Amino acid sequence: MDAGPVNTGKMGRPREFEEKAALDAAMRVFWEKGYEGTSLDDLTAAMGINRSSLYSSFGDKEALFGRVMARYKEGPMSFMHEALELPSARAVIEALVLGTVEFLSNPKHPRGCLSLQGGLACGTGVESVRKAMIDWRTSALTALQKRLQRAGHEGDIPRDVDPKDLARYVLVLLNGLGVQAANGATRAEMKRTVELALRTLPV
Repeated sequence: MDAGPVNTGKMGRPREFEEKAALDAAMRVFWEKGYEGTSLDDLTAAMGINRSSLYSSFGDKEALFGRVMARYKEGPMSFMHEALELPSARAVIEALVLGTVEFLSNPKHPRGCLSLQGGLACGTGVESVRKAMIDWRTSALTALQKRLQRAGHEGDIPRDVDPKDLARYVLVLLNGLGVQAANGATRAEMKRTVELALRTLPV
């Protein structure tokens, strides 16, 4: 006998949807307040769940933060992965820096970048979170270095330019934009800065 559809979430929505919505809510809190500045009360209020549900679904605060960073990478920051697939070094770099300006100036997002703000001012008690943020940023640098090294092998970068140094320069620019956005820089101001940087690129 058919018992009818199973209710997999509140108001008939599937659990996967509920988890993504909860992660997005937690992401915003961490983004605005940083890891240490975020309390469990902040998280449960934003996610619309109690502490027991938070622990059963996402683990402790540190585990939740790890889930949030994965969600951040596949969601708001997905443009970075897409940029690395472009056919030329110039196109890759332009997509990264211009995409970062659009991302940072999106009024739907908190100011700055979660990958910078989330792990700042972490004390010794949360050293693992600070290290996770460093690893996250290092992985972005490594991915860009590999892409630009490939461009070098393809003759798409001048031979006197080290692809690793160029990648580090681009990441310094992206991180600087994140700090400027957190300080209140406008889209127009950041775009002018990026346009100046693009004029100096060796590719």
